[in-house]
Amino acid sequence: MAIRMITSRLSHSSSSSLAYLFQGRNSRVAATAALRYTTAAPIAQDPIKPSVNVEYTKLFINGQFVDSTSGKTFPTLDPRTGEVIAHVAEGDVEDINRAVVAARNAFDEGPWPKMSAYERSKVLFRIADLIEKHNDEIATLETWDSGKLYQQVATIEIPMIVRILRYYAGWADKIHGMTVPADGPYHVQTLHEPIGVVGQIIPWNFPLLMFAWKIGPALACGNTVVLKTAEQTPLSALYVSKLLQEAGLPEGVVNVISGFGPTAGAALCSHMDVDKLAFTGSTDTGKTIMSLAANSNLKPVTLELGGKSPFIVCEDADVDQAVEFAHFALFFNQGQCCCAGSRTYVHESIYDEFVEKAKARALKRTVGDPFESGNEQGPQISSEQFEKVLKYIRSGIESGATLETGGDRLGTRGYYIKPTVFSNVKDDMLIATDEIFGPVQSILKFKDLDEVIRRANATKYGLAAGVFTKNIDTANTFMRALRVGTIWINCFDIFDAAIPFGGYKMSGQGREKGEYSLKQYLQVKAVVTSLKNPAWL
Repeated sequence: MAIRMITSRLSHSSSSSLAYLFQGRNSRVAATAALRYTTAAPIAQDPIKPSVNVEYTKLFINGQFVDSTSGKTFPTLDPRTGEVIAHVAEGDVEDINRAVVAARNAFDEGPWPKMSAYERSKVLFRIADLIEKHNDEIATLETWDSGKLYQQVATIEIPMIVRILRYYAGWADKIHGMTVPADGPYHVQTLHEPIGVVGQIIPWNFPLLMFAWKIGPALACGNTVVLKTAEQTPLSALYVSKLLQEAGLPEGVVNVISGFGPTAGAALCSHMDVDKLAFTGSTDTGKTIMSLAANSNLKPVTLELGGKSPFIVCEDADVDQAVEFAHFALFFNQGQCCCAGSRTYVHESIYDEFVEKAKARALKRTVGDPFESGNEQGPQISSEQFEKVLKYIRSGIESGATLETGGDRLGTRGYYIKPTVFSNVKDDMLIATDEIFGPVQSILKFKDLDEVIRRANATKYGLAAGVFTKNIDTANTFMRALRVGTIWINCFDIFDAAIPFGGYKMSGQGREKGEYSLKQYLQVKAVVTSLKNPAWL
């Protein structure tokens, strides 16, 4: 995800987006180093050794780090090499049961929901302060475990995490019901109550950012949480669990389980004592979660799922800027974004020029160790994702799209893929219909607005879209015509804490972030009291 500054600064320059991506510490050094390269950087044989020890590998239940009931562990791997970083406790059904019991006791009998909202807000502020204090250690763990750029985590994602938690800390004492007029002698009021024990499942592409998106509104509303990490990236959430203790969060309010979807995840979703679920991940897994929720206690579910977002470049576009925006929209985070601009629609009058410049930009993209300053792209998360992306690249070639650049792995070690650009892509090709989740840009040609609106909407997804135009009437047309949850106009990946995020169609239901997410974690109770001889109604 990105901060507000990225695209607003891009709109004033056609320089590399990396210069604006790395806001904060060492920004000028990182940007200057990146701009020196004209071809993909070679992969170093000896990856940089992270300057942090992995201390927290156990489950976090009822305020304590504990082994799994079975005693099993599983390896979490370094995407740069495929080597084991650490062995982490493997939570299963019994561990989910223990965590849910702890969360239920904390909600029914503990101090958290009975605290004043102001006291809860102070705890959330302390959590944010501690994460900010330990920025470098957390960023190192996140990079090591996920392969994402260290500078991206340290200067964008962790500040956003801190901002999210402070945002919801500010909301905690502003949640209230209403007094409602009724026909007749009655006093009617609504209470906004915490929903109870919340089960949350986070993905591997933005592990700790999604952790904050999930626990922030849930805790602000007074709920307790059982959170399952992605099995690929458990380390940062377990580290932050220690900080929850230091901040004074009562025991059992947040419980963190590392484990696998078919075991720990399924147990959480089908648990009869979990009152609500929230999940970020694939659409297929989202369907499974809804089924488990319905077949257990009909618990409500918030889903933020997959996408195949169109990025539409109109004929009046500044081509150089449009190329840079489109490049960022697709390749950011190794292409591992649910809202990535993975269908680049370009008007026929500028198509050829755009393709040549998009190819040139991809060739300049620096790929290498994510700890090394100046690199723009690290490895894919895992061997499975690596092979999936290469399979889609082969599919694009076999279906007749033109491979402009890339199309293969980079180096012989780790899960690095060359930035790949396809032109002459058709709507029915798999690279134009499926969520690839990798550094593969598909460039399609269109003739007019009605045509591109119809084609952009012809997908099962509806998460986001980008529009690049100088014409306000054109922008307004797209704003209302595209069936997506977020439209970025002359910008992309703007994720402010207050901006709601979620999808239409099979990209999910409900919203995260902003005031809208609070509604997902509250029950509304109507209270009607009979009045005797009221002075007024």
